[in-house]
Amino acid sequence: MNIYDPIQYRGDYINGEFILPARADGSFTNKSPANLEETVIEVKYSYDHVDQACQSARSAFQEWSQWPMAKRIEALGKVKNLFEEKREKLATTISRETGKPLWESNTEVGGMIAKFSVTFEHSLKLIEEVRLENALPGVDGVIRYRPRGVMAVIGPFNFPGHLPNGHIVPALVTGNTVVFKPSELTPAVGQVIAECFHEAKLPQGVFNLVQGVGETGRRLTAHKNVDGNLFTGSYQTGLKIKEATLNDYWKINALEMGGKNSTLIWEDADLDKAVYESILGSFMTSGQRCSCTSRIFVHKKISNQFIERFYQRAKNLTVGHWSTDPFMGTLINKKAVDTYVRFQEIAVREGCEKIMRGKQLEPGAKGFYVSPSIYKVKEYNPKSVYQNTEIFGPNVAIYEMDDLDEAIDATNQAGYGLAMALFSKDESLYQRALNRAKVGVLNWNRTTNGASSRLPFGGWGKSGNDRPSAHFAVYYCTEVTASLEDKTPFDPTKTLPGMNWQ
Repeated sequence: MNIYDPIQYRGDYINGEFILPARADGSFTNKSPANLEETVIEVKYSYDHVDQACQSARSAFQEWSQWPMAKRIEALGKVKNLFEEKREKLATTISRETGKPLWESNTEVGGMIAKFSVTFEHSLKLIEEVRLENALPGVDGVIRYRPRGVMAVIGPFNFPGHLPNGHIVPALVTGNTVVFKPSELTPAVGQVIAECFHEAKLPQGVFNLVQGVGETGRRLTAHKNVDGNLFTGSYQTGLKIKEATLNDYWKINALEMGGKNSTLIWEDADLDKAVYESILGSFMTSGQRCSCTSRIFVHKKISNQFIERFYQRAKNLTVGHWSTDPFMGTLINKKAVDTYVRFQEIAVREGCEKIMRGKQLEPGAKGFYVSPSIYKVKEYNPKSVYQNTEIFGPNVAIYEMDDLDEAIDATNQAGYGLAMALFSKDESLYQRALNRAKVGVLNWNRTTNGASSRLPFGGWGKSGNDRPSAHFAVYYCTEVTASLEDKTPFDPTKTLPGMNWQ
């Protein structure tokens, strides 16, 4: 079979089998953003399948949650092995659906595989049972972490394998069951993931998949059988999930949302390193990462040197079809391209100086290819549309400053609080940033994007809701139970006054 052939649609994965809808509520054809003449998969979806999947997960929860942890780890280890066996299929499917270079998709699959071991060997230590002698006089205390129930996982398009997998693995290993809805922009990746779970032969209903559009996600997150929603995506969609579950106060929502991230490059920085890391931060994945660098605040003393080097490196970046291993692939769809191009006009209209204009490209195959863009901004304006909107494309704004606190304040005022980076040899400046920056990720002499699964990952403000993922995902996948355990016999001489017990 040719890797560019359409993928056969198998339907939703419910209660251990793939099911095509008896009556479809809608359908869509997914074309590759790297080649619009290439059909990846044709999807038919049914809202009834949301009910069936949630009921399946609810029914499976009781047995799965009672399995010993070691047994769940063994079962999920089979899924990990299948990810490894299907590494090439996963990577090519990711590239076909997102347009990202194959080298980057292979890196993503590597992260998916590593997530299992990191969770089993590292993160589970966070929720080990704790026993406290004499929590009360003569009475022991115990802290236990227990599964919540059915977890809905809503996946994004930009990392359609790694990011949902970052919710799915900790949810399942801690004893929850899962209903996974991939992005409608990357349904084929979701299907390959479901195939791996199917071949691993987990108990029926432990893992379920439903395909569909926004309404499918709304029905899933609001479903009465869902105990929690684990989401990665935009601020606007995260807000809709929050609104849809306002009356379901018992549900936990772990929302990883957008970013408007800053890099601060100070006068004593290693300039070569700062340029390289900032190129990665600004333009990797065509700027379609929530942790990408949107703004660079560079010290006035080195701004001309930095801008010239940054520009020269940016204009030499290759853009092309994912199979040729360029640095940048495509944006995800026409809407993303239109938004990206429109913000070039907004930047100029708001008085920004064009250093490198972003435009749509045609490097060969017809797709959603764009060039990187760089604009120099005279001063930070909290009312600026260009300066404060998450563009989600390969665009960066550069500011000249000589006051670190002003640069940090500008970062804080955008409303997002995901990531910030500081390039300086002066550790006291780094400590100052740690004290003032309202972000969940603060890197020193390293770019804003990229993260370790051995660390928490999440943002403040519009970037999240205090439910960091990665290493800390096991926390939002569990509830805490405190127990007082008294094994002593009853002593009638120690009853409270006034009871006349004797």
